[in-house]
Amino acid sequence: MIKIKSIEVYKFDLPLKEGKYNWSHQSSVSVFDSTIVKINTNKDIFGYGEVCTLGPAYLPAYPEGVRAGIKKIGNSLLGMDPTNLSEINIQMDRNLKGHNYVKSSIDMACWDILGKYTKQPLWKMLGGKFGNDVKLYRAISQESSKEMSKKVKKYKKEGYSKFQLKVGGKPDEDIERIKLVRSILDKKDVLVADANTGWLMHEALNVINGIKELDVYVEQPCISYNENLSVRKKTNKPFILDESIDSVDSLLRAYHDKAMDIINIKISKIGGISKTKLLRDLCVELGIAMTIEDSWGGDIATSAISHLAHSTPEKFRFSSTDFNSYNNVNYSKGAPQRKNGSFEASNNYGLGIEVNEKKLGKPSFIIF
Repeated sequence: MIKIKSIEVYKFDLPLKEGKYNWSHQSSVSVFDSTIVKINTNKDIFGYGEVCTLGPAYLPAYPEGVRAGIKKIGNSLLGMDPTNLSEINIQMDRNLKGHNYVKSSIDMACWDILGKYTKQPLWKMLGGKFGNDVKLYRAISQESSKEMSKKVKKYKKEGYSKFQLKVGGKPDEDIERIKLVRSILDKKDVLVADANTGWLMHEALNVINGIKELDVYVEQPCISYNENLSVRKKTNKPFILDESIDSVDSLLRAYHDKAMDIINIKISKIGGISKTKLLRDLCVELGIAMTIEDSWGGDIATSAISHLAHSTPEKFRFSSTDFNSYNNVNYSKGAPQRKNGSFEASNNYGLGIEVNEKKLGKPSFIIF
């Protein structure tokens, strides 16, 4: 029987190519603090997981909390079978209530082990591949309308046809941002105005009324579910919920209330690949399209995203993203690489990547 022998935890910095990433509430990051987990087994098979939060100003999750949480639950996982994913998740939930983001990297590493142990790529275990590749969106950091439009032009030349504008600022400025960017896009291009909870209800309606003639999706305008539902009832714009959806319960409530047309599924927000797959499959049954991604990450997180996205039926796959292309550092071979605005999941076993541990440096701590 394969058993968990030790858990190595690394703190790894991900500096950004653009220098800074801005979104609502005047939030800004220049270097993301990512946590990488390596689970070793008694069979000389190991697996990697990664979680990279945007910090506590975005969701109730932060980098130091990831590592503190793993210290809390790590010992209870030693000696367990990492391929028994249900038991692993039950054990984590038993020992740490909530804190989905803490458990995500461990679950991800166990999926990597399962794939290597059974000699299968993750996408095969998650449902099989749909289509040749996965269309990606590009997130455009909140800046002046002119700067944002310049970046959209740049990324459009690189093959992107879906763009997520970081708005959630002053309504008049956001209307200007959306109008200018929409004017330089082709009719078939997709534009999402993502407020990341940045507007009050009256501000959201102000912006939506200001762009009512434009082909634009609106994502998570307000902070609370009820505020978003109120706005949703007053617009016919395609509506996306992100921060409000973090469990099966929240999804079913939103579905019952007709609160959205699309949801944004983030692996760490849900608690790992196992629970994300459950939510993903439920969305397919309910007829809900999805953006499949994570909060942020490097090669490991991007690989996990690619397997989940590529194993999702195409008509339910609204979008996905390649976070490793936003960063200045890569630490593996075989991670998905964007080509003409798309990527594909690896056919190699597990996540399909080879991590360069020299780049990771020494682990912050080891549980054994």
